[in-house]
Amino acid sequence: MHLMLILPELVLILTVLALFGASIKKIRGTALNGIVLAGSFLTLAATVVCFSASGTLFAGAYQLDGLSQLIKLILSAGLFLFFIMSSGLSGIEEEMKPEFCLFLTLSATGLFLMSSAVELLTILVCLEMSSYALYVVISFRNGRSRRTEVEAAIKYVLFGAAATGLSLYGLSYIFGYTHTTYLSEIGRQLPELLESQPLAIIGLVLMLCSFFYKLAMFPMHAWTPDIYQGASNETTTFIATLPKVGAAALLIRLVSLAGPGVSEFTWVLGILAVLSMTYGNLAALVQDDIKRLLAYSSIAHAGYMMIGLLCVSQLGMASVIYYIAGYVLMNLACFMVIYYLAPQGQNITFADLKGLHKRSPVLAFVLAAGAFGMAGIPPTVGFTGKFVIFTAAIDKGFYGLVVIAMVNAGIAAFYYLKMARAAYCQGEEETVDRLPLGIGVKLFGAFLIVAIILVGILPQELMQAANHAVAALL
Repeated sequence: MHLMLILPELVLILTVLALFGASIKKIRGTALNGIVLAGSFLTLAATVVCFSASGTLFAGAYQLDGLSQLIKLILSAGLFLFFIMSSGLSGIEEEMKPEFCLFLTLSATGLFLMSSAVELLTILVCLEMSSYALYVVISFRNGRSRRTEVEAAIKYVLFGAAATGLSLYGLSYIFGYTHTTYLSEIGRQLPELLESQPLAIIGLVLMLCSFFYKLAMFPMHAWTPDIYQGASNETTTFIATLPKVGAAALLIRLVSLAGPGVSEFTWVLGILAVLSMTYGNLAALVQDDIKRLLAYSSIAHAGYMMIGLLCVSQLGMASVIYYIAGYVLMNLACFMVIYYLAPQGQNITFADLKGLHKRSPVLAFVLAAGAFGMAGIPPTVGFTGKFVIFTAAIDKGFYGLVVIAMVNAGIAAFYYLKMARAAYCQGEEETVDRLPLGIGVKLFGAFLIVAIILVGILPQELMQAANHAVAALL
């Protein structure tokens, strides 16, 4: 019975072991692709089968509840879609492809375990398991000078170490006040401590630094542009999607400990949300490299998600889950275009998007769907996500925060629509080289377009599942 509770984790661990064997035997090509697709699909299937599972394991440190199961479903679906999109791994050094798949799957395993961890030391171990696997793959890039990706890898490690150190320092404050590392026990004491002990606020904010780092949230954002630009397109796609889902899940658990009342801790999160949105959007305006633009964009989106988190209400927390699920779809759409426009793994600029609608109408449409969603234009999931987050903030009386967020959304629309404009309204050359795409790639692009629009038009099922997931936390 206990094995059935953790069936998705077991399947994912078996996939890691299979990829470890593939790295020893140097299995590549179709066989390697088959292993990762089969493993990620079976993980998704196991997650669906065990979606309603609940219980606690390992002396109460590992909990299966509505939140963990929904996050695992998003993670497993995102991992499967990622491996479909990046089939062939054209941007990765040939001899490193088995190891690349191994480390990414290991990182996803850490995120899986982290979504169910409800004890601080267990959370920290799972977080580091996910992070260290990603530190390694930053330098697995093909066709570039070694300096760029090695520099990016070093920066990722250094910023990650700093974030972990700050989190441990904050954790020591929380443990010193509460004398426990279990979230359920901390949640009983923390609201009163936040009202009476200023150091408890400092400790909680510092403890969240590792998750701000994963989410690319201000002030733990400085690594983001260089890593997005320096890492391979496949690595950047992974970093831009799945770790943010895991970070959002843990932030929901940890922020909910503060209780529903508005306190100084709430204002700290509000200030960070404003700084993150404003800095990310203004910096993105002047970028020419598309991956670097999406890096600054991710900083801004972290600010939007923080608005839902600081509400500490059922609607606010549920809106964050809905938003992060849509964010994965929109990012996959944008990075799919980058991946297939750059067969040698090079970075893409606005100049490379010129005339895309003639070279590949499918990729142009996918880019437009992703960009419109990020900009929050109806009827995409990005619009609905922002709408429910702003609704939660208005319900809590955070009118000024919503106004600032709406202004930022208007600023962001400029550079997102600039991407669509580059694809559709420029590059009227007489001769156009068509981009050959297989039927599978076209079907995958069509799936992303339909998903971005359909989840935006019909948010009821996902929002209902998200509401159920966070109800027990509050």
